[in-house]
Amino acid sequence: MVSMLSRFALAGSACLLMAACNGDDDKVALGTLERDRVALTATANEVLIDLPVAQGTFVTKGTLLAQLDPTEQQAIVNQARAEVQKAKANLEKLENGAREEVIAKARADVAGAKAELLDAEATFNRVRDLTDRGTTSQAQLDSARAARDAADASLKSAEEQLKELVAGTRPEDIHIAQAELAAAEASLQTQEKVLSDLTITASRDGLLDNLPWNLGERVTVGSPVAVMLVGDAPYARVYVPEPYRVKVKEGDKLQVRVDGLEEPIEGAVRWISSDPSFTPYYALNQTERARLMYVAEVLLPDSAADLPNGVPAQVLLP
Repeated sequence: MVSMLSRFALAGSACLLMAACNGDDDKVALGTLERDRVALTATANEVLIDLPVAQGTFVTKGTLLAQLDPTEQQAIVNQARAEVQKAKANLEKLENGAREEVIAKARADVAGAKAELLDAEATFNRVRDLTDRGTTSQAQLDSARAARDAADASLKSAEEQLKELVAGTRPEDIHIAQAELAAAEASLQTQEKVLSDLTITASRDGLLDNLPWNLGERVTVGSPVAVMLVGDAPYARVYVPEPYRVKVKEGDKLQVRVDGLEEPIEGAVRWISSDPSFTPYYALNQTERARLMYVAEVLLPDSAADLPNGVPAQVLLP
């Protein structure tokens, strides 16, 4: 809001000064020297636990500017790493197949089931002979037959289990385990990225202009934690009056006067707005349209790198 009000005030001053200067045939666009601002924002609602660099310090890319509390996110990362280890172990288990001890036990189970089946068949044959002689009941024969059939089913089950162990893991199960491992690794990478974002570093070389939050405060998501001014030389951010808009285009070389310097500096127009800053043109008559202002940025050469921000500047218009 303050920035917007200052821009309105600057534009209003530009209009008044232009009216005053027109009498002297001095065609200028008024503004100030600025640099690109890079706002490094918070990605989580965490407490600010470290501000190692003071405002006004020139820093290089990668310099630690602020640290948000990583305790909770570190725990989430540790959990994600454990899930990756679990998925790796499961995949390795499936790829290795059954252990020799497990297969040996399955073979012993098959042998035991065969012995039980032989005993059940012998018992059934004896009971059947006795039934034929009339010395045992039909119920005893049916019970012996059921025991024999159960022993036969147990043997078949043990044999199939042994075949499954010897054949190894199905390819589909291995593919599922591989996919689970990939998903766990992707989740870990995401959580590690969230953790790294809590460490706010300079994204470019520049001047640390502002630290909006105090140490110990809980920042809000999306709010600037550190603001940098980047770029070697500043640019003149000026307001071009509507009558001169058609004469100014990107790439034009213009003379820039800076308060405190006797000689003007030649700069190049790097951008000019295609829309007026305030009132739309279709709401104005011809006289009022002349008061419209178009924001333009005139980049100064590297020789002007020492000039500070906020200094008033005037651009001589063609």
